[in-house]
Amino acid sequence: MVELRNWAGPIRIALTLLAFRHSVYSFGTSHNFPCSLTRCLSAITASETVGHPAHSYSTSISSLCTMPSVAHVKARCPLYPSSEIRRSPVPDDKLKWETRWADYKPVSYTAPSVLKNPSWADPDIGSFSPKFNSLDGSVDRRSLVGTYKVDQGKPLNPCGRTGLTGRGLLGRWGPNHAADPIVTRWKRDSAGQRVLNTHSKLPVLQFISIKRKDCGEWAIPGGMVDPGEVVTLTLQREFSEEALNSLKTSPKEKERLQERINLLFRSPGLQVYQGYVDDPRNTDNSWMETVAVNFHDETGDSVSTLPLRAGDDAGQVRWVDVDSAEPLYASHSQFLKTAAQERRAHW
Repeated sequence: MVELRNWAGPIRIALTLLAFRHSVYSFGTSHNFPCSLTRCLSAITASETVGHPAHSYSTSISSLCTMPSVAHVKARCPLYPSSEIRRSPVPDDKLKWETRWADYKPVSYTAPSVLKNPSWADPDIGSFSPKFNSLDGSVDRRSLVGTYKVDQGKPLNPCGRTGLTGRGLLGRWGPNHAADPIVTRWKRDSAGQRVLNTHSKLPVLQFISIKRKDCGEWAIPGGMVDPGEVVTLTLQREFSEEALNSLKTSPKEKERLQERINLLFRSPGLQVYQGYVDDPRNTDNSWMETVAVNFHDETGDSVSTLPLRAGDDAGQVRWVDVDSAEPLYASHSQFLKTAAQERRAHW
């Protein structure tokens, strides 16, 4: 990890967020959303700059109408991931914290791996006093969707009830920040021509996807933002570690990888999403948020020919066609749909 960050450091300049082209989601209240995302996103208005110590994004167009019609469907999955813990059922009309529900008695669960107090996790509430909705030392406890409520010393999920309290598999109380690098290329035939979908007649994109070991679902090779880390570095680091297994490569091979990755990550990144993620690991008190950025290998000469090797967190890694029929982890399908639409590709 240390070696990787040493050689990845110069990429910070090439990946400054000012180079990102901003797309799609304006978190505003001018749209009629048929879901509780209206409430949890209403703190951020259209075309507003969202401040973060490591990144400031200016969202521009579109809306959340393409998001699920009900907030966090996956975050209410009956069986909590990697456990035998079952959530208390939460009906759609009881999602909002503003809705009184005297009989709500959610299950409490924090995974044993989190309770061991690894470096990436918070202590239990009571043994420390986190500064919610603020930068707490090097840990960013601010949410991309605005100010969240704190009840009896614990933060409340800004999109409502999930049927589970505690932290589950997540390390931080409140928002857990991630970065998702979406690396794409055009699908080409043996002659090097773009392949068109037979129905839409649009060119087909492919993206580098990993198969998660915890659930077996295909996903974007993203990961958590380390405390104090610039999110641009997280994007590059996670892609290198999970899709190319750069932590276990020789110095000579690492140098070759660096040249190709530099070429890709110098290209303008297309930000396709920032905000709350409908993730099965979410609880009432801990939830995932992410910044998803698409880096596109237009000509196929940067990372397209690199040998893909799954990192420790991935079971498999391969190029996958971007298609609405492909089921993916959490909200990743929505991120890819946006990337495909922006690049006028098949979805």
